[in-house]
Amino acid sequence: MKILLFGATGMVGQRIAAELSDRGHEVTGVSRRGPVKGDIHDTATLAKGYDAVISAIGPARDVEEPEQPFLDANRALLDGLRAAGVSRVIVVGGAGSLQVAPGLDLVDTPEFPDAYKKEALAARSALRMYREVDDLDWTFVCPAIVIAPGERTGAFRVGGDEVMSDDQGNSFISAEDFAVAIAEEVERDANPRRRISVAY
Repeated sequence: MKILLFGATGMVGQRIAAELSDRGHEVTGVSRRGPVKGDIHDTATLAKGYDAVISAIGPARDVEEPEQPFLDANRALLDGLRAAGVSRVIVVGGAGSLQVAPGLDLVDTPEFPDAYKKEALAARSALRMYREVDDLDWTFVCPAIVIAPGERTGAFRVGGDEVMSDDQGNSFISAEDFAVAIAEEVERDANPRRRISVAY
């Protein structure tokens, strides 16, 4: 497949690019400093001729209010996909919007770290926006609570809207295995128009 990847130089984006390339896909990485310079607002031009687009871009951490810029970026992505004639998009989300109990999202719990709250709320707002989209084949993929560089095992669980933990109560996924999950979702298109989560 020909795949356009936004956020290709980030921790997750680098691993997604490597995983897809190892699987024989043709990956074009886009970032402000990367192999193809540009950003998500250029989707209409950049995505033409591609089979799928992946966004591994998160809310900005260096702005006071990241929600509106992030929503604007995702809106530009959606509009650009329509203009380019590309229907398949995978969006990397965060764990903050996952539920820890019915009706209770992780980001709304008292123990959620303040340092990550604004970006988690921005990502949740983006998820809500995607859930209103019925003319594109989107999948919103959230990692476990902790995602970090580690080992590629190829063994993990794919869930839905709830936080998943292991037998010790840890919610973790390596960035390498998260990239495997993204690649498999691109290839199989198993979860159109829904949010999924990935954890051990």
